[in-house]
Amino acid sequence: MKLFVDTGNIADIKKLVALGIVDGATTNPSLMAKETRNPRDILKEICDLVQGPVSGEVVATDLDGMLREGRELATISEHIVVKVPFGPAGVQACKTLTSEGTRVNVTLVFSAAQALLAAKVGAYFVSPFVGRLDDIGAEGMELIGDIVQIYENYEFGTQVLVASTRSTLHIVQAAKLGADICTCPPAVIEGLFKHPLTDSGLERFLKDWEKAQQK
Repeated sequence: MKLFVDTGNIADIKKLVALGIVDGATTNPSLMAKETRNPRDILKEICDLVQGPVSGEVVATDLDGMLREGRELATISEHIVVKVPFGPAGVQACKTLTSEGTRVNVTLVFSAAQALLAAKVGAYFVSPFVGRLDDIGAEGMELIGDIVQIYENYEFGTQVLVASTRSTLHIVQAAKLGADICTCPPAVIEGLFKHPLTDSGLERFLKDWEKAQQK
């Protein structure tokens, strides 16, 4: 399973890319609003850093606006994947942009039915939001299992990009269910490295080595 970093912060991306574990990145208007630089410049630098798919999201909600913004985003880099919100306009925008050779990520997906429609119009990625479903008492990971099964049943080429991940458990569960990608905030990815037994084990090894050197 691939790991994408979900942020617009260049410093965080550089740190994770150096580890060799980042396959791509996702952004959204909320994340980009936290940064002070021009969003287009930030997206271009992210593309240059990760050398993999980078989702840049439109802010328009109408079809013409999505198409206009999507076509503009696609000129930034060959790595850009245009991100559109699910809905009638988003589905139609996905179909049009895809027919033009632009890769599209359909986001804000909360049901298997929505994921089915996104796949039918050729979405490159579909982004189901597991954390937000958990927030309202639903089982976000059940949705991932349903989408994976449907896509396998009909051999859709759309990749399942698990979004709104809140913990390392979400990542492990997504991997077990066969999701293609998890996109995560930097802190969640960093959490994959942590385990108390690793820390205590390393501490013990170092203490034993120190004792051995004193003999």
